Amino acid sequence: QVQLVESGGGLVQAGGSAYLSCTASGNSVRTIVMGWYRQAPGKQRELVASITSGGNINYADFAKGRFTISKGDTGNTWYLQMNSLKPEDTAVYYCNMGGYMGYQRNDYWGRGTQVTVSS
Repeated sequence: QVQLVESGGGLVQAGGSAYLSCTASGNSVRTIVMGWYRQAPGKQRELVASITSGGNINYADFAKGRFTISKGDTGNTWYLQMNSLKPEDTAVYYCNMGGYMGYQRNDYWGRGTQVTVSS
């Protein structure tokens, strides 16, 4: 029943910005962590940033100083602001949520949204 949907991807110029959103629906999960991952052509999926329900944040080295992760008050929505984009940021960006439904641990993934940065 739980579904995650990303939005905000598209084509941007180098040096520009993008703002990604993730919305969880049918969510009865006690959320532990929310995050963003990305997968570029020829590369493995990698963590971009994460934020816990308590507000603790972790960034990949390439994201520090350029990207900002945040979450809404309800815990059903979280965001990724990306500035100073580079062509190497081109990837499919996925939102992720991990938590508990009762005592059952589960991870949930969105379908991804394409971000393309032109040179």
